[in-house]
Amino acid sequence: MMKQKTAVVGFGCAGYHGVKAMREHGYDGEIDVYTDSPWAPANPMLTTYYIYGKLPREATCPFGTLEELAVKYHFHAIAEPVEKVHSEERSIQTRDGAVKRYDQLLIATGARAFVPPIEGLDCKNVFSMRTMEDAGRVKKVLQQEKIESAVVVGASMAGIKLVELFHARGITCTLVDMAPGIFPIAAVPCIASEIEDRLREKGVRLAFSKALERIEEAGGKRRLVFADGERIPCDLVMMCIGTRANTEIADDKLKINRGIVVDERMQTNMPGIYCAGDCSEGTNLQTKETQIIGIWDNAAKQGRTAGANMAGVRTVYQGNMPHNITHFMGMDFIGYGDVRSKGREYVYENRERGQKFFLRMEEGKPVCMNFLDSFGASGVLKSYMLRKINGGTEPPNPAARVRLLHEGIPRELIELLMKEG
Repeated sequence: MMKQKTAVVGFGCAGYHGVKAMREHGYDGEIDVYTDSPWAPANPMLTTYYIYGKLPREATCPFGTLEELAVKYHFHAIAEPVEKVHSEERSIQTRDGAVKRYDQLLIATGARAFVPPIEGLDCKNVFSMRTMEDAGRVKKVLQQEKIESAVVVGASMAGIKLVELFHARGITCTLVDMAPGIFPIAAVPCIASEIEDRLREKGVRLAFSKALERIEEAGGKRRLVFADGERIPCDLVMMCIGTRANTEIADDKLKINRGIVVDERMQTNMPGIYCAGDCSEGTNLQTKETQIIGIWDNAAKQGRTAGANMAGVRTVYQGNMPHNITHFMGMDFIGYGDVRSKGREYVYENRERGQKFFLRMEEGKPVCMNFLDSFGASGVLKSYMLRKINGGTEPPNPAARVRLLHEGIPRELIELLMKEG
């Protein structure tokens, strides 16, 4: 009896966990991993640590090298780029024209940095930031050139880490975004305003509600030109506006919105074709609709679910909610839920610790939480919110209550959660 043949297209966090789960659940068939990078899966949020020198290049790959993983999990790494996945035939067409059929496929191509088509992107020292290759280019410039000023376009989680990097190196930095404030898809206005005040106090320049029209070369520098006529000169430009799912290899038979739509087993609408990670749309537990939730932990869980099912072990991943946790410039920001949600709002402060808390409730359920500088409470609050979203009625247990108090969560906020429980 011939062994099954599986293809995994893309080998980031989701692809790695898919392969690992297949082997751990007893899959003994062949696995071909198609990857366009000689490196093992790397965490995009570690790029700035590599640039800064806090981590060596290999430390950004938490699972080991590609060669080590290929031996450990018995797969064949194929460097030829994939041109198209033919879902009905379950085949892979590579860029050289070769076509190979498989019994099942996992698409885990991730996402890429989104850069709008504006004039001047080809100017010197204009970069996007997503991959370790991007990080290597920026690191080289910072090592070889005298960079005194930088503009980060995109007040995102990736953007703020670059601001932190430049600030630590003594580089004058301006953070720019079309949105009216920082972290527009994660932070509510009152929390965003507090973050912005703290950034200004540290010397970071902020320019929001700014539409970038073009980038120019001027006197050996870059110059950003905005729709309102303002011009900002600098030595270095970083484009961190957002990401787009890599779905181009999927054929027109696969259901695609912003990402490839999957069910709770990570199956697409085509039999034998699975998808996981930042290129997929799983279930948003709040809205019950499919949505890309581009978070490392979510990609890992989706990959493990896909791999288990591909090994024949029925496994379900119900979905997730939008959430972000990031540390920057001495601050912790935690955001859970949908910032666009409606409901009654509560704002609390722990002035002694410099903490700020926002909670929005609807029909007895928390639908959005934002916290500043309360990282130690993040796990308890996330678990509680997920329980409520999934229909649970129990309040945080006494041990959790003690933990929240210890981490500086105001007693009034805890009582509110208890009451609403």
